[in-house]
Amino acid sequence: MNIPYGRQTVNKNDIDAVSDVLKSDYLTQGPVVPKFESAIALNTGAEYAVAVNSATSALHLACLALDVGPGDHVWTSPITFVASANCALYCGANVDFVDIDSRTYNMSVSVLTEKLQQAHKTNTLPKVLIPVHLAGQSCEMKAIHSLSLKYGFKIIEDASHAIGARYLDKPVGNCCYSDITIFSFHPVKIITTGEGGMAVTNNNNLANIMRRLRSHGITRNPSEMVGATDGSWYYQQLNLGFNYRMTDIQAALGLSQLKRLEKFIVKRNSLSHRYNELLKDFPVTLPWQHPDCFSACHLYIIRISNKSESFDRLEVFERFRSNGIGVNVHYIPVYRQPYYKKFNYNYDDFPEAENYYLESISLPLFPNLTEQQQVLITKILSSAIGHQILF
Repeated sequence: MNIPYGRQTVNKNDIDAVSDVLKSDYLTQGPVVPKFESAIALNTGAEYAVAVNSATSALHLACLALDVGPGDHVWTSPITFVASANCALYCGANVDFVDIDSRTYNMSVSVLTEKLQQAHKTNTLPKVLIPVHLAGQSCEMKAIHSLSLKYGFKIIEDASHAIGARYLDKPVGNCCYSDITIFSFHPVKIITTGEGGMAVTNNNNLANIMRRLRSHGITRNPSEMVGATDGSWYYQQLNLGFNYRMTDIQAALGLSQLKRLEKFIVKRNSLSHRYNELLKDFPVTLPWQHPDCFSACHLYIIRISNKSESFDRLEVFERFRSNGIGVNVHYIPVYRQPYYKKFNYNYDDFPEAENYYLESISLPLFPNLTEQQQVLITKILSSAIGHQILF
């Protein structure tokens, strides 16, 4: 038996939606992408949505729209996928990290506050902060937003894990406490477009910049052009943009999946609660939910103390893998990556991230995971280690 840590859930309606586009006149740059954008905006409560080919592209465009460039400082969480930091490097900015909270594993507000106070003294305040909603649970955005008003930085929420989540009883993505929010539609995420991402915002100017940059920096809108047009065929490249467009094929899948978003979230939460019951007597740390949050439950992360006499994290990880259970570690701290070592980060500046990395394992969690599979996973956690056969 092979059980991955995450897996897409695709049904006949999804397949039919994609098939309809394949039979239509437009495989890309057609009417389905705007429909998907409108549906995401409606779902999140944001004014505008810009669909792109990945959340990485969306993060890059968000940084560019907020005018991030050489000499600027961008801060994010070290416990995230590298894209949350790479997007700033693409723009020539400097990247730094804010240590995580010991319970939520999201960016620590107390550490952020202290770091901002020090940066204010040295004139190195961030231009943009990118808090990451790890595992589908929102960061403490109200407090972070208050700090942004005091210190003058912009906010991009990396909500790649968190579509369908709620914070203070409002959908993540409403941008009440941020300038732009980013979602991912990779197959292991809550809903999928195969590959794909979305940036949502309440700022029309930011939305227009991102739309233009996703398609080579080109506009066909006469009101944005320099000088007179030559005719109805005319377009102008106003910026050095990219081909970050989402296809109508992807958007059709996303639209169909979005109809089941609430069902997916309910099932993920149910599975997480069941894990809590199955593992409550184990010597592991279970996920903690902030009372202000309703998580999308993208990941179910347990921690095995590196001082435990009962378990060893590496042993447990290999035990799972040898039994066909595709557990994972989310994530290796970004500053530990070989590419980032040239920036000379001090690991001692991130004690919570370091402890987390030594102890965390993500157990399988996806809507089609069965109760029987959860029981098997629980049994393997307490069984003798086998021979590693999956890599």
